[in-house]
Amino acid sequence: YITYYVTSVSWFIRMKNKIVNRQPEVGNFIREFRLLSGLTQEQFAAYVGVTYPTVNRWENARTTPSPIALQVIQHKVLELGEKGHKLLAKYIDN
Repeated sequence: YITYYVTSVSWFIRMKNKIVNRQPEVGNFIREFRLLSGLTQEQFAAYVGVTYPTVNRWENARTTPSPIALQVIQHKVLELGEKGHKLLAKYIDN
C-alpha cells in the first residue's frame, strides 16, 4: 500500500508539472493510453467519467485534465500493469 501511495503521489506531481509545461504531450499521453485500452473517445469518456468533448479537447491540447480526472486516469493506467508502466515511463519519466 505504501509503495502504491508513493507511486501515486509522485506520478500525480510529475503529470501536473507536465501539464503546466507541455500540454500537447499530455494530449498525446491520453490518446495513446486510450488507444492502448482499445477505446473510442466516447468509451474512454465514460470510462473516466467525463464527456466525449472533454476527451477530444484533452487529446487536441485545447484543455488539460482536472486533478480529479488525472487521478482517475492514473488509476486506470496502473490497472494496465506492465503496459501502463511502460506508457508512464515514456511520457512521465523522460
